[in-house]
Amino acid sequence: MSALRGYRVATMVALSVSLSACAGRIVPPGTSVPYPSRGEAQPQPKPQPRPRPGGSSVQPSGPSVSRVADGPVRIVAATPLPATPVAAIPGAASAAQAGILAGPPVAALPITEPQAEAARAAFLLSCPGLMRRTDGSGLTQGADWQAACQAAASVPRGGARDFFARYFEAVQVGDGRSLATGYYEPEIAGSRDRRSGYEVPIYARPRDLIDVDLGAFTTDLKGKKIRGKVQGTNLVPYDDRTAIEQGSLEGRAPILAWGADPVEVFFLQIQGSGRLRLPDGGIMRIGYDTQNGRDYTGIGALMKSRGLLGPGQTSMQGIVAWLHDHPEEGRAIMRENKSFVFFRESNGAPQGAMGYAVTGQVSVAADPKFVPLGAPVFLSMDRQDATGLWVAQDTGGAIKGSNRFDTFWGAGDTARAVAGGMSARGTAFLLLPVGTLARAGITAPVGTVGAIPQP
Repeated sequence: MSALRGYRVATMVALSVSLSACAGRIVPPGTSVPYPSRGEAQPQPKPQPRPRPGGSSVQPSGPSVSRVADGPVRIVAATPLPATPVAAIPGAASAAQAGILAGPPVAALPITEPQAEAARAAFLLSCPGLMRRTDGSGLTQGADWQAACQAAASVPRGGARDFFARYFEAVQVGDGRSLATGYYEPEIAGSRDRRSGYEVPIYARPRDLIDVDLGAFTTDLKGKKIRGKVQGTNLVPYDDRTAIEQGSLEGRAPILAWGADPVEVFFLQIQGSGRLRLPDGGIMRIGYDTQNGRDYTGIGALMKSRGLLGPGQTSMQGIVAWLHDHPEEGRAIMRENKSFVFFRESNGAPQGAMGYAVTGQVSVAADPKFVPLGAPVFLSMDRQDATGLWVAQDTGGAIKGSNRFDTFWGAGDTARAVAGGMSARGTAFLLLPVGTLARAGITAPVGTVGAIPQP
């Protein structure tokens, strides 16, 4: 979300593992996940004009996708498609290094037409960035996407599944074993002015926070960035959460608004963006601007390891309840996460790391070193709600490595409940332009329908 942009924080590895995060937002460290043995009508962001590849824009139309029903969340088990067995390459820094294999024909994947149409619209929105960006995964070049992007703008009603089957081929990265968590856009009580009951400052970017691109100093550190502040002639780490909460930013950072509940403000930072319900009933939308440069620590993992969470408490809701019931201990635990997020007021739909609007139940965060941002992804998971077609439009501070995803669920109570308990395992397939496999010397599976003839 614009909150998601750059630092994005996601929800939780079912918080029994730890809190997750997205786009520069923060999540728990990625972990190696064993392959499983078993097989809302929520408020959506206001649709934005979808730019066509040529630069013009059209207002999107077509069905939206609803993976979950409004009301109490019911987890429906599913049996993931099997991944092709392959030994993982330790230390692989990109999808190209991890290696790719041919997945099933896209036409054979269980993709519904509503899912395909919603993904087509999100894919089309992402096309300008997809064709312009350097693909850090090493799998594609901008020109590879041109045919699919042009075709996406003129898909007839009811033709979205055929579009994906014709222009894409499924690719397994590494061993294909996937972990998916969830994030959402929270709504909490807040006020533009400090008043009784609203005492928790929500900060904008501090004036003395410095971003440093280390790659500008040496090619050995290309892609590495740090944040800090100048102290004398030195660049030193920026204030951590404890110092900030104790008032260290007074006179150094504007205050955008005031929250009513320190726990809810903490989780707002975890999500990276959200909406403040003002005392007069109005809404103030805020999004991620930057972060203090400190490492993120998922408090869910800490609380679980210390035996603080009992049965039924390992969801986000359970953790929030514990923090409210133990305010002093809870404050100390939250301060063990030294990372602190700064916001800016935003208008319109939340944006992902690509700078485009993200859509609930369609957008997903991924590691751009393993997934081209803007690419469709098919997740075949052990949960039905996580299974299906998504579009990688965001990133996450702890969404790292191959086949690690963070699913975006939008806003509202249902979104909060699903995202807070999302921890799905299974198999992931990237949908890449037809010809990607051939260029890698891999034969596409029988049944692949390509717009580009195979050699």
